[in-house]
Amino acid sequence: MIYKDFQDLKLSMLGLGTMRLPLVDGKDAVIDEPAAQQMIDTALEQGVNYFDTAWGYHGGNSELAVGRALKKHPRKSFYLATKFPGYDVNNMDKVEEIFEKQLEKCQVDYFDFYLFHNVCEANIDAYLNPQYGIYDYLTRQKANGRIRHLGFSAHASVEVMERFLDAYGGAMEFCQIQLNYLDWTLQNAKAKVELLNARKIPIWVMEPLRGGRLANLPRTAAGKLSALRPDEKTPAWAFRFLQAVPGVTMILSGMSSMEQLTDNLHTFQTDAPLNASEQEALQAVADELLKKKTLPCTACHYCVSHCPQGLDIPALISIYNDHLFSDGGFVPSMLVSSMPEEKRPGACVGCRSCEAVCPQEIKISEAMADFSEKLK
Repeated sequence: MIYKDFQDLKLSMLGLGTMRLPLVDGKDAVIDEPAAQQMIDTALEQGVNYFDTAWGYHGGNSELAVGRALKKHPRKSFYLATKFPGYDVNNMDKVEEIFEKQLEKCQVDYFDFYLFHNVCEANIDAYLNPQYGIYDYLTRQKANGRIRHLGFSAHASVEVMERFLDAYGGAMEFCQIQLNYLDWTLQNAKAKVELLNARKIPIWVMEPLRGGRLANLPRTAAGKLSALRPDEKTPAWAFRFLQAVPGVTMILSGMSSMEQLTDNLHTFQTDAPLNASEQEALQAVADELLKKKTLPCTACHYCVSHCPQGLDIPALISIYNDHLFSDGGFVPSMLVSSMPEEKRPGACVGCRSCEAVCPQEIKISEAMADFSEKLK
């Protein structure tokens, strides 16, 4: 197992995420606990020492199942992370109630790592609002030893992350972002990595395989990668990409089966980041995947000056592309819902003035109409 230094700790670079535990009859809220127990036991035996759960995973049952599974092991043999569920703004005034319940559910006296969950456009104002006392309460729990390390996760834009860090950055010891070789460009993860490195904040990775999409590439793409590293399975390329990203300390993988766990354990026996030519080949694969399902906007902004509604068309197309590639997903919907009504795709009047100056000849009005319909 590869280990990374984090302050005075040595963390397994592979962490076990518990948002996708094995299920009974495919029901998300019904965890197959014997199978989950076996996976957690095996992970610990093979050197994984970081386990990540959250209030909302598996309909609220992930923390319970993880707590029961880890209770069978010495407390000092693992690091446990969970999060304050600010993704739902209805929880903002319940930080003490939720935190105490999480300790009870996980059957622990303290959390090794605790996060502000999903800082984003929809909740940044609430997270920064002192009336809720979230920051004050969590930093007080850290001072009392009930939280050992405090951080945040974010699906937000760089600008929103900067707002959060400007307010609370002095207390943030790590940040968890969606990072993989597709989102390096699709969700501007490259700029988020640069921001965190500039702030000297260690990076935790979520969705390294983008919900499993990068585990099963088209045959042609997989063949190109296999020719370069014949002994590597396709999912390993996503992890090797991350091993080369500066600042990455923890890579969380939401494994659903013993087979996935075994494969990932094998990958993380060695630190073998991609070299320059392999990075180039992987980027070509990413570009090809995106080209098939996304619009070729280069963000030249010629369209913006011709839009009578003043829409930020490149930004909307970027979100639309994420929606297209992801077949929906909460991030695009969340981003649009945080916009004023008059700046959303539905505000497009279909005048086509933007299309007259688009170098890529994108049918922008049709894209905006389709996006608006998909969001209903």
